[in-house]
Amino acid sequence: MAKKSKLPVDVNQKAKKIVDLLTGDEPEQDEVKNAAAILGRKGGLKGGKARAESLTAKKRTEIAKKAAAARWSGK
Repeated sequence: MAKKSKLPVDVNQKAKKIVDLLTGDEPEQDEVKNAAAILGRKGGLKGGKARAESLTAKKRTEIAKKAAAARWSGK
């Protein structure tokens, strides 16, 4: 069962939304959310590995030292 989409408060936006819904131009909200989730997951899967490959050994050492300092600081 599809969720009922809320209409905007503004009269012009409401009219456009109604026309889009009637003509089938506007995608369902679930489709938009799923597309964003797929793109986010795609980037997340390759992000860390790609970053690690692009870093030099010196830069990795600097990042590790900064992380260790933050981890062991007595905040």
